[in-house]
Amino acid sequence: MDSAVSAVKKYCNSLIKYSRRETIPVKVGDIIIGGNNPIVVQSMTTVDTMDTLGSVEETLRMVASGCELVRITAPSLKEAENLRNIKAELRKRGCNVPLVADIHFTPNAAELAAQIVEKVRVNPGNYADKKKFENIEYTDITYQAELDRIRERFSPLVEICKDHGTAMRIGTNHGSLSDRILSRYGDTALGMVESALEFLRICEDLDYYNIVLSMKSSNTQVMVEAYRLLVQKLDEEGLKPYPLHLGVTEAGEAEDGRIKSAVGIGTLLEDGLGDTVRVSLTEAPEYEAPVAQKLVDRYKSRAGHTPIPSIDENPIDPFLYHKRLTREVQNIGASNVPRVIADLSQFEEVTIKDLKNIGHFYLPEPDKWRMNDQGADFVYSGSKAISFMLPNGLKELIDYPTWNNLADKRSRYPVFTLDQLADAENADDHLNFVKLNAADLDEEVMMVLEASNLVVILATENEHAMPALRRFFFELTKRKLNIPVLVSRNYTITDAETFLIHASTDIGGLLVDGFGDGIMLQVDKQANKENQLADLKLKNETGFGILQAARTRMTKTEYISCPSCGRTLFDLQETTAMIRKRTDHLKGVKIGIMGCIVNGPGEMADADYGYVGSGKGKITLYKGQEVMKRSVPSENAVNELIEIIKEDGKWLEPELVNQEI
Repeated sequence: MDSAVSAVKKYCNSLIKYSRRETIPVKVGDIIIGGNNPIVVQSMTTVDTMDTLGSVEETLRMVASGCELVRITAPSLKEAENLRNIKAELRKRGCNVPLVADIHFTPNAAELAAQIVEKVRVNPGNYADKKKFENIEYTDITYQAELDRIRERFSPLVEICKDHGTAMRIGTNHGSLSDRILSRYGDTALGMVESALEFLRICEDLDYYNIVLSMKSSNTQVMVEAYRLLVQKLDEEGLKPYPLHLGVTEAGEAEDGRIKSAVGIGTLLEDGLGDTVRVSLTEAPEYEAPVAQKLVDRYKSRAGHTPIPSIDENPIDPFLYHKRLTREVQNIGASNVPRVIADLSQFEEVTIKDLKNIGHFYLPEPDKWRMNDQGADFVYSGSKAISFMLPNGLKELIDYPTWNNLADKRSRYPVFTLDQLADAENADDHLNFVKLNAADLDEEVMMVLEASNLVVILATENEHAMPALRRFFFELTKRKLNIPVLVSRNYTITDAETFLIHASTDIGGLLVDGFGDGIMLQVDKQANKENQLADLKLKNETGFGILQAARTRMTKTEYISCPSCGRTLFDLQETTAMIRKRTDHLKGVKIGIMGCIVNGPGEMADADYGYVGSGKGKITLYKGQEVMKRSVPSENAVNELIEIIKEDGKWLEPELVNQEI
C-alpha cells in the first residue's frame, strides 16, 4: 500500500503502480475466482430458462466466445428445477462450464438451485425484503428486528451452500435497494455496501466464506464509489478480502454500451480491483465475453509500466464524487461542461466539408453553418492555420510559432510548449494553452501554472496512463492550483472496439474522480484521407460518449437498457432499437428500458422516463419514479411513452431538430 493513501481512504494497494488486490480464492466448479488466479469472464443467458435446448445452445455459443462462467435466471421453483436438465444436457455435450443461478425475490428457488448448480447469486435488496418505495422510520430496536428476520430467512440458503460446496455471489444492485436500506442510508454508495454487508456478516457468523461480492449500478460514478467503499469497509470491519464481481448494469448497446462498461469496470481494474467481469450489453450474450476479455487483457503486462512519482497523500475523497475546482478561462473550467477538442493537426489540408466529421455542417444554399449535438468545441490545427473562416462558436488552437505570425488572431489561440512559454514575446490576453507531460511535476512547472489565462493540455506515454495522468491532478489539488486541464491521448486504431475500451478507461477513470475539463483524442496521420476522416469522426464521437458515460456532459439521448435475460417479457433488443429510432433526437433525455420489474424502477433512478415489462405483452410506463400508465399493450407502448414525454414538455419534433443539422 502506498504511504500515500491514508487509512480512511484505503481501497487499493497502490494509486501509482499496478498491483492487483489480494483476495481469498472462491471455487466455482472447475473455476477459481480470486486468489492469484486470472480474472474470470462471465455472462448471462437471455433465453427463457424453461427452454432447455435453447438455453443449452445459447450457453454453448457463449462458451465458444470466451465465457468461463454462465449465469441463468431462476425466477421461480420451476426454473430452478429446470437448471438440472440444462446442466445435464451441457455435461452430455462435453461442456463443463460452471452455472450460476440468478435469484430475485424467491428464496425457495435459491435453496433448490444451490443443490443443482455451482453458484447462486442473491440480491440482498429483494431476497428477504420488498420494495414499495416507502420511507420507513426505524429505531435501533426495530431495525435489529428486521436484521433478525433476514437472518432467519437467509440462513437456510447458507447452510445448503455449505453442504453442497456451492459458491454464492451477494450482488447489490443500485436499482433494487430495499425500502429498509433506503430509509436508513438513503440512495447512497454506503447504502449499497451495507445492503451486502448485512448478508455477509450472517455468512461469516455461519462460517461460510465461498463468496463473491458485487456493487452494480447503471451510474458509473455511483458504481465506482460503491466498490471502493466496499473494499474499505471489509478491511475496516476485519472481514475477509472477498473477490469482486465487476459490472455496470444496463450499459446499453453498441458503442455506448462498450464505452459505459469500460468507464465503470476499467476504472476499478486500473486500481487492481476485480476478480471476475461481466459486460452487460443489450445484445446477444455471446457478444459480451469478447468485450470483457479485451478489458481484462490490458492488465496482463501492466506490472512493468514506467514508474510514477509517489505521493504523500490522496487529496480527494474516492468514495464521493466532487468535480475538481478550477478557475474559468473563457468557456473552459469552473462550472462549464468538459470541452471536446478535435485534432486536425495531422491533416495536409482541412476543407469546409471535413468539419461534418466533427459535427459542424456547412449549408451552401442559405450560406449557414449548423451544428449537431456532438459538435466539437475547439479544433487543434497544429502548425498550419485553417484557411477558411470557421463557424461561429468553433475556436482554433494553433502552435505558438504559427499563431504568432498570423495577422488575424480572432478566435485563434496559441498552444505553447514549456520552452516556448518561457521565451514567448507574445500571448493571447484571454486564453492560452501549454502542452505538458504527466511526468512534468517539478517546481518550475508548477509555478508556471499559476497564470490566470492558461489551460493545460496534458498527455502521457506511460502504459499505466490513467494513474500517471491522475498523479498530475493529485499534485495540482495538493498545491491548490486551480488551472483547467484538458486530457490528450494518442491511440493508433487497429481495432475500434479495443480503442473504445482503452480510451474510455483512461479518460473515464479520471472523469469519475472529478478530473478533467476536456478531451482531445489525437488523430493519426494517414496516407488515405478517407481513413483519416473516419478516424477523426470516431474519436470525436468517442470523446462525447466518454463524457456522457462518466455523467459529466449529456449531449444525446441516453438509454438505460438492461441486457435481457430469461425474465425479460418482450424482445428487448428490438424494442430498444424501436424506441431509439423514435426518440434519439431528444438531447440529454434519459430513457430506461427494462425487461422486467427486478431492476426496473430502481435502476432507472435518474432516468427521466421508463419503459418496463410488467407482464406478457404488457408495459408499465414511468416518469421518473412515478408510474404513469400500467398494463399498456406493448404494441401501443412506444406511442404512449411519447405522449408522456410530450405532456411533460420535453418533446421536440424530429424534423425541427433535423433543421439544425
